[in-house]
Amino acid sequence: MRISTVTMFEQSTASMNRQQSDLMRVSQQIATGRRVVNPSDDPQAASRAIGVDQAKAVTEQFSDSRVSARNSLSQTESIINSVSDAITSAKGLLIQASSDTLTSENRESIASELKGVYETLIGQANSTDGNGRYLFGGYKDNTPPFVKSADGSVEYRGDTNTREQRVDSTRLIPVADNGVTIFQSVPSGAGYVAEAKKEDGTLNQGNVTFRGPQTLDVNDADYGSDYRVSFDGTAADPTYQVQRFDNETDTWVDNDTDGAALSSGNWTDDISEEGSLSLEFGGLSISLEGTPAPDDEILVAKSGGDVRGADLFRTMEEAIRVLENPADNATKKADQRNTLNTAMRDLDNSLDNVLTVRASAGARLNELDVIDSVSSNRMLNYDQTLSDLVDLDYTEAISEYSLRQVGMQAAQKAFVDIKGLSLFNYM
Repeated sequence: MRISTVTMFEQSTASMNRQQSDLMRVSQQIATGRRVVNPSDDPQAASRAIGVDQAKAVTEQFSDSRVSARNSLSQTESIINSVSDAITSAKGLLIQASSDTLTSENRESIASELKGVYETLIGQANSTDGNGRYLFGGYKDNTPPFVKSADGSVEYRGDTNTREQRVDSTRLIPVADNGVTIFQSVPSGAGYVAEAKKEDGTLNQGNVTFRGPQTLDVNDADYGSDYRVSFDGTAADPTYQVQRFDNETDTWVDNDTDGAALSSGNWTDDISEEGSLSLEFGGLSISLEGTPAPDDEILVAKSGGDVRGADLFRTMEEAIRVLENPADNATKKADQRNTLNTAMRDLDNSLDNVLTVRASAGARLNELDVIDSVSSNRMLNYDQTLSDLVDLDYTEAISEYSLRQVGMQAAQKAFVDIKGLSLFNYM
C-alpha cells in the first residue's frame, strides 16, 4: 500500500485541526465556566437546563409579585392601624361627653374634636397606593370610594370585590380589602345594639331611655332575631309592644317563632316603682325608663344585620349631631343619652372589626414571608440543578486542557517532522 505525500499532509492537518478544536472547546468552557456551552455539547442536559431556566424565571416573576403585594398589604395594615387609633380616640371623646357634669358648650367643643377624627377617618378611607389607585374601593379603584352626599352623610361608591394578586403558582392572595369590609361591617360575633329611633329614621318624641341590651341566654330559640319595642296609645296612657322581625315575610310580628305572644301592656301600669320597665325576649333583656310618645320605637337588633347595618361614618355623624345640639328639654336629653350609648357600642364593634381586618392583613404578610422562604429554597434547588447540568468542573477541565495542549503540541511536531520527509533527501 502506497501512502502519498498528499495523504500524509492531509491526515496531519486534520489531526492538528481536531486537536485545536478540542483545545478551543476546553478553553471556551474554562472561560465561560460552563460545561455545556452549545446544545450540541450535551443535548439532553441542554434540554433539561432550558426547562429549569424557565421554571426559575417564573419563580423570579412571582418573587417580584410578592414585593408588590407586600407593599400594598403593609400600607393597608398601616392605614388600618391609624383607623383603630382614630376609633379609640372617638370612643374616649364619647365617654367624656356622656358625663352629666358637662355643659352644652363643653359638648360642642367635644363635637369639634370628634369632627376632626371623622374627617381623618374619611381621609384614611380614601387612601391611595403608590400608583394613585384607591386602596379600599374594590375593583373601582380609580375614584374615591367614600364621598359625602347632599345631606352630608358619607356614602360608599366602591364595590364589594377584593383585589387579589397571584404570589405563587398555587396562591392567589388578597392585597387590599374593600371599604365595606373595614368601615361598614362588624365581626361575626358582634352582639345586639339598641337604638332609639323610628323605622323611617325620624327621632322619638318621648323621653324614654334604655339600658342594655344584656344577653341572658344565647341558646334561646329566638336568639339572633331582631326586635323592637313600639309604643302606641295616647300621650296620657301609652302602651308598649315587643315585636320580632320575621325574615320570611319582612314584617314585624307580635309573637316569637313558636307562636307565643311577646311582651305587651300598658306603660303606666307596668312601670316599676323605680320608674323603669324591664323586658325579656329572645334571650335578651333591656331596661326602659321615661315617658314614651305614641309611635316611638326602641330598636334592639343584631349589629351589622339586615335590619340595622353597620356604618362607622353614620355612627360618628349621629354622635356629632347630638353633641352639637343643646339638650335643653327632656326629649333632647333622652336622644343625647341614647345616641351616645348606641354610638359607643357601635364604636366597640367597629374597633373589633378593624382589628380583625388588621390581623388578617398581618397574617397575609406572614404568609408572604413563608412563601418567600419556600421560594428561596426552590431557587437554590434550581441553581443546584442547573449547576449539575451545565456548570464546569474546573479541576477536570484544567486537566483536560493540559492534555489537549500536549496533544496539540505533539500533532504540530509530528506535522513538522512528516513534512520534512522526502525521497529527494536520499538522492
